[in-house]
Amino acid sequence: MMRRLHSLRRLSGSALLLALCAGLPAAHAAEQTGRPASNGGKAAPAASQKAAPAAPAAKGEQFVDGIAAVVDKDVITLRELRDASVRIASELKSRGIQVPDDQTLQHQVLQRLIMERVQRHEADRLGIRVDDAQVDQAITTIAGRNKISVAQLRAEIEKSGTSWDAYRKSLRDEIRTDRLRQRAVDSTIVISDAEVDAFLKDQRRNPAFGASPQAAAQQQAQQQAQQQPAPEQAAAPSGPMLYALAQILVRVPEGSTPEQLAALRKKAEGVLARAKRGDDFASLAAAASDGPEALQGGVMGVRPLDGWPDLFVKAIGNLQKGDVSGLIQSGNGFHIIKVMDRGTAQPAPGRTARAPAPTPAPQPAARPQAPAQQGPTEVMQTRARHILIKTSTVMSDETARQRLEQVRQRLVAGDAKFEDMARQYSQDSNAPQGGELGWLNPGETVPPFEAAMNALKPGEISPPIQSPFGWHLIQVEERRQHDVTDELARMKARQILFERRAQPAFEDWLDQLRAQAYVDNRLEKQQKIQQNNR
Repeated sequence: MMRRLHSLRRLSGSALLLALCAGLPAAHAAEQTGRPASNGGKAAPAASQKAAPAAPAAKGEQFVDGIAAVVDKDVITLRELRDASVRIASELKSRGIQVPDDQTLQHQVLQRLIMERVQRHEADRLGIRVDDAQVDQAITTIAGRNKISVAQLRAEIEKSGTSWDAYRKSLRDEIRTDRLRQRAVDSTIVISDAEVDAFLKDQRRNPAFGASPQAAAQQQAQQQAQQQPAPEQAAAPSGPMLYALAQILVRVPEGSTPEQLAALRKKAEGVLARAKRGDDFASLAAAASDGPEALQGGVMGVRPLDGWPDLFVKAIGNLQKGDVSGLIQSGNGFHIIKVMDRGTAQPAPGRTARAPAPTPAPQPAARPQAPAQQGPTEVMQTRARHILIKTSTVMSDETARQRLEQVRQRLVAGDAKFEDMARQYSQDSNAPQGGELGWLNPGETVPPFEAAMNALKPGEISPPIQSPFGWHLIQVEERRQHDVTDELARMKARQILFERRAQPAFEDWLDQLRAQAYVDNRLEKQQKIQQNNR
């Protein structure tokens, strides 16, 4: 498990839309905040068949509550599919997005429901649970980022056409997905010191390479100032360049033949041609995209430039608001990207990207972006150890807490050394080093971990505390004031490199998770039979 900056950014698809759009120009923010919340799942290619019972059932239509699909040992009923299709069709209409034909909508919604089930089952297997208190805390955080009360947030959500219960469910699902990603994917992304060295070297040789969005924005402002009247020259960007992007993904399944690849490329080129000629991008995404955000009109959220994958950064570098990229090929398939908006703004607090750090430790928390420093930057560092016990179906929260409490009693009584107990009990990768975390900077660990660590004096041991990764005991060894100027530069480089890999890695992992699950899509089997009988 690597130290890296973590935030609730994965919730940006819907639940944090208000917060993410807070910094963009008012027109774009108004457009985004009016959108209902919905939870993304993996969408498969839009179905081409024409025959099927309509998902949004017409009045008087008989809709049997049978089985639409079986996912592992769970079922998705036709009634559940119908209700979800009706709700999503209403959301698309309220946002001015053309609703796909009944069969395509039904297909997209069913794929989303299947992916939600697959992720939920994996979260259950890993013992990841999201209770009401965690949802309440996330809602409070979202309201705070937007500088409104929870009551005002609720009013905004309900005004958009989404019920409060549906919003809470969507938020719960996205928190679960975020914690699942932290547990299963983030720890697999390792940025080596050699890669950081190469990045910094390229940045020194060519400042435009990998430049931070803020630096890019300042350079752009300076160029514009030279061509503008004096009053306008006084204006300065208040933060990094933010990009709101949407995508259409034509997925290429693993193991596709050259003929299948050519057919999918032709399909993608056809969709691109329609987008280039001005067809509504959101409607095209809802009908044709295989991406997880298809039923959100393809909207992926708002991030600084360095928060998007490498392929996207290269494709949108010279695009303006409203422009559509060419065809981008990745390991997942063919992408078409639209720049929904771009602008300089102060980022919402705690919405910075995650970045790994050199030594193993628990998953860290959001770090606000520090202003540019002219001289040395000193911070209070803490050197600590920890013992981590992960939860699972056989290790409940209560069992993990009790086990650590027993370990703590032995440590406090002096019957054992912390490093020996870490080697014996800890499930983190630094267990062989006695749970040693090294020197930690502020903001490098998740909030519960950091709060517990900061409350300790050197030599003290915390009670069992919970984080997204399980339960911890923490021992503070010492503290010091330290100049971290060079470390911050390296951390920023790691942050950029990590962000460019994180989302593609998560999508690949979801594809693997979906492929490993048992899925019996009975509805599409029935549709194929009806198609063949015609």
